[in-house]
Amino acid sequence: MADQSPLDLFKQALTGASRAIARDPEVEVAWSADVPGSAGNRFRVPLPGRDLPADQVREARGFADSFALKLRHHNAALHAKSAPPEPIARACYDAIEQVRYEALGANRFGGIKANLDAATELRTAGDKIVRAQNSSEVPLQTALALLVREALTGEAVPEKARGGIELVRDFLEEKVGGDFAGLAEKIGDQEEFQKLALDMLRELDLTRPTDAPDESDSDDAEDEDGAEDDQTGEDENQGEGDPQAAEMAGDMAEGDGEGAESSDAQADSEMSEGEPGEDGDASNAPVRPNRPQAEVPPSVDYKAYTTRFDEEVAAPDLCDAEELDRLRAYLDSQLTGLQGVVTRLANRLQRRLMAQQNRSWDFDQEEGVLDAARLSRVIVSPGTALSYKVERDVEFKDTIVTLLIDNSGSMRGRPISIAAISADILARTLERCGVKTEILGFTTRAWKGGQSRETWLADGKPQNPGRLNDLRHIVYKQADEPWRRARRNLGLMMREGLLKENIDGEALIWAHSRLLHRPEERRILMVISDGAPVDDSTLSVNSAGYLEAHLRSVIEWIEKASPVQLVAIGIGHDVTRYYRRAVTIMDVEQLGGTIMEQLAELFEDEKGTKRK
Repeated sequence: MADQSPLDLFKQALTGASRAIARDPEVEVAWSADVPGSAGNRFRVPLPGRDLPADQVREARGFADSFALKLRHHNAALHAKSAPPEPIARACYDAIEQVRYEALGANRFGGIKANLDAATELRTAGDKIVRAQNSSEVPLQTALALLVREALTGEAVPEKARGGIELVRDFLEEKVGGDFAGLAEKIGDQEEFQKLALDMLRELDLTRPTDAPDESDSDDAEDEDGAEDDQTGEDENQGEGDPQAAEMAGDMAEGDGEGAESSDAQADSEMSEGEPGEDGDASNAPVRPNRPQAEVPPSVDYKAYTTRFDEEVAAPDLCDAEELDRLRAYLDSQLTGLQGVVTRLANRLQRRLMAQQNRSWDFDQEEGVLDAARLSRVIVSPGTALSYKVERDVEFKDTIVTLLIDNSGSMRGRPISIAAISADILARTLERCGVKTEILGFTTRAWKGGQSRETWLADGKPQNPGRLNDLRHIVYKQADEPWRRARRNLGLMMREGLLKENIDGEALIWAHSRLLHRPEERRILMVISDGAPVDDSTLSVNSAGYLEAHLRSVIEWIEKASPVQLVAIGIGHDVTRYYRRAVTIMDVEQLGGTIMEQLAELFEDEKGTKRK
């Protein structure tokens, strides 16, 4: 069509190629400003520039080709069946499987090979391997994947990763180099390939022959949680003896933490069995969000086609109590490797907050507590006045903190686990300091627009319909709700199928509205997100950047005109281009420390966010 831009035409061609490679006519490709990813047959690939630079085009094609090859050549159930439970082994197992299905396409088609090389270059550029100074800093899963790729396709290791690879190449080739040829012979048979991959991981002492997890451990973790909670603030060394946590040491805030990779993909595969659909359960009657239109900046050119299907829902209403207990037990299992880290972070924040509540003294008083510094005066002249001191409290503003967590599909896996864990620790810590905490999440009820889009289609597709999906705003913990009563709700973030699209602007308005109705003097809104707002249904029928422009307007309005202090933390995505007060982290292991540090700075700064 004449009115289509080169970018639109490229997207159509990319979608057609992806459908052909995957042999799935339902594949949909969407542009994404955040981390590329796929959910079933829906792909999110990097958005190239308007003039379609050649390198950016190859990157977009590379990610689309990878996702399409996964659909065609990867059996998720078979993969999950033999997946090792150990976190490092699972990460290596997943990475090697990705190399296998990508190699199947790269070895047959030169164009696919070039595209995948570009995508690998982009992934590698942001990996820890490019910053490694010694062998202990090299991510084993990345090193193994690149060496297996070299063996299966003949492609050299990307230049930026060569220094890191050379630190471990001799060791890995000595231990498992002979297995690479066997993997190449079984590349077309996933089951045999994964058997050889598991043998290789056993030779590296990353996993054991008997890998069946005992689900009773999760139940035991739930039973023991009460005692663990009481010790969180006091036991500085709890969990530090875990050798696996030590091995997975990450770059935590202030350089003193350990982290442990989680087995999210395994849990996701377990949860997906028998999982009810998330696109609209009749038993979950939607509740209209409390979103007064008067609070929306009048200058914002934004609308929703319909709000009839939006919902504001409490976390327990989205799944039954038994499943919520299971999900919480899984989240508790993720805390095991991080316990020493989060305990120290929580204690550090608590000390910094309590320091502002330290009492001061008024000296030279006529009555009160005897001032030891004036003791000599009292002895020499007992009748002398002004020898006493009176203790007084330093004013500490009544405060509420709202944590707004992006529940979009791109947060799936390690990012959402760390976000949930950090929210859990934050709520516990602030509650001990007398600070109210609210935990909220935002996503949509469906992919591809849900009932809002169906209504629009039935109405004859009016032009410029505005937001075209059903919002789902989740209350994990209310501000006045004790942490112990709400702790189970955070496990919901682990549920397969919950995370969908993200419409950030309206979520900010919702969370901000709830804060404005609170009586506390200081109100802080902390947003945790991994990228720009993305909703394919809305973006496909409105102007480019429709959701992003709305988000920018809402942020500007809050930062300039609202009493609420706004701070954002971006995971793997630069959110400083949206928020005035923001920080970006490249590794999700940094999230807990970053939250604590940003919050402590807000408390220590009486004026909060500095206005310019």
